[in-house]
Amino acid sequence: MKFSNPLVKGKLIKRYKRFFSEVKIDNEIVTAHCPNTGSMKGLLDEGNEVYVSKNNNPKRKLKYTLEIIKIKNKLVGINTHFANKITFDGLSNNLVKEIADIDSIKSEVFFDKETRFDFLIEKNKQKIFLEVKNVTLFRGEKTAEFPDAVTARGSKHLKALMRAIKKGFKSYLLFLVQIQGINNFKIAKDIDKEYYENYLDAQKAGVKFLAYKCKINTKKIQIEKKIKII
Repeated sequence: MKFSNPLVKGKLIKRYKRFFSEVKIDNEIVTAHCPNTGSMKGLLDEGNEVYVSKNNNPKRKLKYTLEIIKIKNKLVGINTHFANKITFDGLSNNLVKEIADIDSIKSEVFFDKETRFDFLIEKNKQKIFLEVKNVTLFRGEKTAEFPDAVTARGSKHLKALMRAIKKGFKSYLLFLVQIQGINNFKIAKDIDKEYYENYLDAQKAGVKFLAYKCKINTKKIQIEKKIKII
């Protein structure tokens, strides 16, 4: 996934009201849209180097969007709206080895009245549901973690993936790690014990879990390679 325009470097002042951030660009302070409503744990220290995109559409209230934060010498992609675009690109180009050479792919497909999954994939007449979780948390140098806050929605998706297996679908969950220099992934059970327990139940039920890290720079973000789940 390529950025439409070159990103602009700045310094983070703060994130507030979930959707807004103040960024210092040169000597000017601008308000940028924050396309991540999660906790963004560990990323929001004042003075962090950030990269924002600029959109000159006169109909937009905010010209800038926060895209990348640099912390501990690692670039972290924080735009959750891009997670599915990055994954779609990866699936289309056979970068996710476990789900390569697919016959068709549809986005945002309802499984039942209450649950919609990110992708419905068909391969060799087998239908596969794939849910994507964007990962931005790391507390060690080489290990990414999810979730970064209690996620009732995440547990709901795990239970739905288990139900899908009972109805004949294959079920996958992809942890998309938008963090440079990461080798491993794990569930942050100290942050959400219930999610961890549902994760273990889903494993036993046959849900397949994958973790792939991304290659990140100020021009594009794309799936790079699989990392170990520990």
